[in-house]
Amino acid sequence: MASSSSGFVFGLTVAALATVGFLGYQAHTTVPAALAQPAASASPTVVASKAPRDQQDPTALPSGSGAGERVVYSVDDDRVWLVAASNRVTRTFAVTPGSVDPVPGAYTVTSRSNSVTGTDGTPVEHVVRFAAVDGVAIGFSAAVDDAARTPDPGVRTGGIRESRQDGDAMWEFATIGAQVVVIR
Repeated sequence: MASSSSGFVFGLTVAALATVGFLGYQAHTTVPAALAQPAASASPTVVASKAPRDQQDPTALPSGSGAGERVVYSVDDDRVWLVAASNRVTRTFAVTPGSVDPVPGAYTVTSRSNSVTGTDGTPVEHVVRFAAVDGVAIGFSAAVDDAARTPDPGVRTGGIRESRQDGDAMWEFATIGAQVVVIR
């Protein structure tokens, strides 16, 4: 009697797993394309327009760039700030953007890769992705050879390049789910 009830429970378990798997597959294949892409969220603490800058110290964290622990990226100034929960800047550095910029707003880190080849063919490390624009992934990365390159305007790239030292700091700071605030 025990073996037939075990078989019955096993059969129910297999059927349940098959049903859940099918429903998951069906949901995945029918999700609208817009929902599958990362998007900026509206945040009352983030100013999407050009954030005011400290004229005395251009590396100072711009006001209107959010609150709490976050990465702040200025597309106009090509600069990143790593900000602790206390709103204290732990590191700031210049970056070289790709040819595709993210829209100002608040994002979260959605994926990371230790080392890959960038869309421009450059081997990169410590890739921290947080957005996509028209199918182009946007994220921070460091060239393995640490050579500064001028982006090819004919190639659509979303890699925001940083030095290897800055890339190490970003990798440690911006884990999955970390907030990234993009400002002008």
